[in-house]
Formats: sequence, structure tokens, C-alpha cells
Amino acid sequence: MTLLERFFLEKESAQLVVVDVQDKLCRAMDEKVLGKLTGNISILLDAAAELGIPALATEQYVKGLGETVPSLKEKLCTPSLEKMTFSCCGGEGFLETLEKNGRRQVILTGMETHVCVLQTALELLSRGYVVHLVVDAVMSRKKHNWEIALQTMTQAGAVMTSTESVLFQLLRVAGTEEFKKLSKLVR
Repeated sequence: MTLLERFFLEKESAQLVVVDVQDKLCRAMDEKVLGKLTGNISILLDAAAELGIPALATEQYVKGLGETVPSLKEKLCTPSLEKMTFSCCGGEGFLETLEKNGRRQVILTGMETHVCVLQTALELLSRGYVVHLVVDAVMSRKKHNWEIALQTMTQAGAVMTSTESVLFQLLRVAGTEEFKKLSKLVR
């Protein structure tokens, strides 16, 4: 794999995964950080829709944690996949959906960074996916858990990135209609 294949997102190769941004789980999060997280994931969902990038969301133990927050759920084209395992890879239909999409780059977002996001990233990396972890679109209840998880995923080979970096890598060129529409989301 070349440096560009690993570090540079291609809209034809990428898919977006939103991990467990659910009503009751959100209540345990820092409100200010949560606002930034949902705003950034919303931007990424808008970009995915505009650029034809598949987007998939998961929900951990819906009975206890509720469904995906409405502001994000309304932007999803497919129903969220329910799971009981912490790693999304153990959830029914998750890996099959990724494989069916035929894209090897995963843009990973959601919560909690040190539990479900971490375990998902490690399993995806072990299966040969290139994982781009959107640092400003993942969170944990406690900042030190978030920081340790970021270190672990970096050591495992995930690419640390940001919402704006993802957006502009996928756009590639200024002046297009896609650029005009999506660049407004980060102004």
C-alpha cells in the first residue's frame, strides 16, 4: 500500500461509519463537546450524501441507550444496525455491509472512543481496512479515556484526521459545485 492509499481519502474508496451516537448515551456526555461531535458528524453525513459515499450507523443496545439522535438519524439513507457487541464488527450485518460496498477506507466517527470506536477500529485494521479516525467527531465521557484510545489507535495504524481534512480530501478541487455547496458547512 502506498502512502497516498493509506493517508489520502478517495471518494470512490471511502465509506462513513457512525458508531452509537444515541439519545441516552449522549446524556452522559459533556454538552459542549457533544455539540461539536454531532455538528461534525452532520457535516460528514452531508458530504457523504453529496459525494455518493455510503454511510452506516450502529446502535448499541437500543433498549437501554435509545436510538441514534434525531438530527443525525434523519440524514442516514439506511437504517442503523443494532448490536450488542462493543465492536461494530461483531454486530449482525456490519461487516457484510462494508464488504458489499467494496470500499477499503473507513471514515470512523462516534462514541465512546475508548470502547466501541476503539474495538471497531482495531478489528477493521486487523481485517485490512484503512481506518481514518475523525478525532473531532469521536468522544468519551472522560477526556483521559478519549486520549488513551487515540494513542492506541494511532499505534495500531489508524490515521488521525479531522472533519475539515476529510471534507477537503474528498472534494480535492475548489470551484466545483460540490465544493461550493460543502465548503459552506465549515465556514
